Amino acid sequence: MTGGIMTWSVLSRRLRAALPEREVLVLVVRVPFAPLAKPDARKLACAAERVLRKGDACAFYSKARTFVLAMLAPARETSGPALDARTALSRIAAAFSENDHLELGWWPVRCANDVDAFDTTIERAIDRGARERDRREFLATIGHELRTPLTSIRGYVETVLDEDVDSGTARRFLEIVRSETLRLGRLVEGMLEFSLLDLSSSGRPGVCDLGCAIRAAVDALAPVAAQAGVALHARFEPESFARVGSDACMHALLNILENAVKYGHAGGNVFVYVERDGAGLRVVVDDDGPGIEPNDRERIFEHGARGARAGERNGSGIGLSIVRTLVERAGGRVSASESPLGGARFVVRFARATNDGAELATATS
Repeated sequence: MTGGIMTWSVLSRRLRAALPEREVLVLVVRVPFAPLAKPDARKLACAAERVLRKGDACAFYSKARTFVLAMLAPARETSGPALDARTALSRIAAAFSENDHLELGWWPVRCANDVDAFDTTIERAIDRGARERDRREFLATIGHELRTPLTSIRGYVETVLDEDVDSGTARRFLEIVRSETLRLGRLVEGMLEFSLLDLSSSGRPGVCDLGCAIRAAVDALAPVAAQAGVALHARFEPESFARVGSDACMHALLNILENAVKYGHAGGNVFVYVERDGAGLRVVVDDDGPGIEPNDRERIFEHGARGARAGERNGSGIGLSIVRTLVERAGGRVSASESPLGGARFVVRFARATNDGAELATATS
């Protein structure tokens, strides 16, 4: 990077000039709770100079005591913009390892509104950074937890194979092995779901026919719903093409529908349909279960969070976090509210697209 730390007004003009051609990833670094000390400011400036490339830019946004690093240079072909952003933030965080209160994150600036309302953009970036740190900690925990069932399985299998045990003892050991195998499977499933979120998000997210995705998700969950005594009802809007990848859309729908089946009433109903939302599209999932407490309707999208009405039902609290990450990567929004049926309502909003991939509208909030 050349030119040092510029003023926010200069950087905002450069962002606006770049936006008609492409989105720009911005990195934010903030020390909250107190004015930024001069030594910290100098250290941040030096860290920015080291990690950013020629063509990138950095400014101090004094209103929020935040350094803003705009990745205006082209992404490296071997990595992609998202990985470049994470790598740069990791190197900055390493320079401040002794500061536990440093807040970092990144966000794609896609339009002039993201620059005009930059306080909101900063909060979104920091929220994303916090969720990505939670995900890394989760994966590290999973890696440790996998050792326990694997050790148990190996021990019992070797005992059955190598020692002379009676049939009753062998059966008891194998039942333990089966129980540990099922637990291992649940751990691996959670790990794989979170690893999907680290796939590169560079380029256009793709196009998905929401009607086809809903039909496929309902078919996939039919056995689970039947076992729970829940009826799935679907309504399709013809040619509902949305700006989201098919895999990401399917993964998000499966998580929301499975959540509705799991937390609904036995003998209850789950309805899913797609409809026009102004110039965009939205997928609505309604159930007649116990619903979600108003204070939990935003918190349930956080990593590891579960609603107060979840009761004794099994759950890891990561499914809806995955949904939010997948939807936001496609430029969409997801929210929870009360359903007219008395239970929970989940709404996922996407931008519309034609079947050849052209975008028709931006998802509304």
